[in-house]
Amino acid sequence: MQIFVFARLIFIILAIVGFSLILPIFTALFCGEISVIPSFALPLLSSLVLGAVFYFAGKKTKIKFSTRSVFAFVALAWLSISVFGSLPLLMSGVIPNFHDALFESVSGFSTTGATILGDVECLPRSINLWRCQMHWLGGMGIIALTVALLPLLGVGSFQLIKAESTGPEKGQITPKMANTAKTLWFLYTGFTVAQIFALRVCGLDFIDSICHAFSTLGTGGFSTKNASIGAYNSLAVEIVCTIFMFLAGVNFSLYFYVITGKFDEVKKNSELKAYISLFLICIAVITLVLIPHYGSFAKALRYSSFQVASVMTTTGYATDDFTTWPSAAQFFIFLLFFTGGCSGSTSGGFKIIRWVVLKKQAWNEMLRMLHPHGIFTVSINQKAGRKDLVFNVAAFTFVYFGLTFISTMVSTFCGLDIFTSFTASLSMIGSIGPAFGTLNPSQNFGIISPFLKYWYCFVMIAGRLELYNLIIFLFPDYWKK
Repeated sequence: MQIFVFARLIFIILAIVGFSLILPIFTALFCGEISVIPSFALPLLSSLVLGAVFYFAGKKTKIKFSTRSVFAFVALAWLSISVFGSLPLLMSGVIPNFHDALFESVSGFSTTGATILGDVECLPRSINLWRCQMHWLGGMGIIALTVALLPLLGVGSFQLIKAESTGPEKGQITPKMANTAKTLWFLYTGFTVAQIFALRVCGLDFIDSICHAFSTLGTGGFSTKNASIGAYNSLAVEIVCTIFMFLAGVNFSLYFYVITGKFDEVKKNSELKAYISLFLICIAVITLVLIPHYGSFAKALRYSSFQVASVMTTTGYATDDFTTWPSAAQFFIFLLFFTGGCSGSTSGGFKIIRWVVLKKQAWNEMLRMLHPHGIFTVSINQKAGRKDLVFNVAAFTFVYFGLTFISTMVSTFCGLDIFTSFTASLSMIGSIGPAFGTLNPSQNFGIISPFLKYWYCFVMIAGRLELYNLIIFLFPDYWKK
């Protein structure tokens, strides 16, 4: 029975993802790309038929997930979605082999933005739209979208969304999980529409505006241009993308509090304060370092603010190759590889809140050394006594950097140099996209071996699902009854 429930829900999720292929199909029709349409139409029809069959076949089946089954379902769902997303790329012939198509699809849905393609401008526009659309679907969470559209997951919906969402704390901003999912997706869609309009005003055509809005709000980084956003050489476009990258890196729950008038929840948010502070400090320092490099303050501010927003929110856009910058500027970009955006945002990475917790705990430990009999607690959002959060963050830190070191080792065995291996591993786990060294922003991941591409697929999905959801299957205790 559990296998049927899994199959039913996965095919329903694939039907929702498949339905979104209508947009690339209309784009192909509009652009005269008739030969590409079957690559979208066949997966669309197949997913809708199978989704409908399984939906009605098990409509009376009671859904209940155990703790183990939640991990298994979320992992299997994301793997299925990734394979499904690769089908249009394979069937259209733009990517002729499975490991490359799967890498591109996983990179899309996990919002990593690393690509194996050297020339994206030669692709059909409908294919480029699908690449960017995968970012948008994966950014807020496909399981969350399913709950929002079809609250059929019942008692397991909160556990499933909790397993898919990012950050150490997961909560509901409305009493019902389905309403929470709807609210977040409504906000997400609103920001997307706003950016599409803003990019159109800046001179981008409608399709490019949609593509880059999808990539920006999903903090993914796929572009329709080989030189990414830098190809437009437009200050206005860069400002719009910088603003929306920054907004996408904020916990979306805070936007709900803003529109409902709960401003105190926003003002006292510890993570938001740290996020804004780090963002501004890095821009200020890098700007000062880049003034001699670019010859003016305005240019230095332009390039530093865009790249800080891109790396910090794990979007991965580029207007210049930061590996050509002075070492001091590169250091601060490298520092941002370890941060990420806020929990509950579409950005990946370690998350700002975890560094806030670790900093406060370290401060408490030093105070305890001075005052052995004192009582010290970690206060987050002006709420004290969060020992559970400290333990959660400490465990996650070990797993996060443990996987980074393992991935670095695997990368070196596959022929990459040590620095490229380390930064690429950070990039894959943190969903950043570009790395330093051989895989810098001006290069692509097509040069790595098929085995390393499969390994990075595992690492990207693990990073998107906050690690535990995939790594837990390696523990013997998971398989014990």
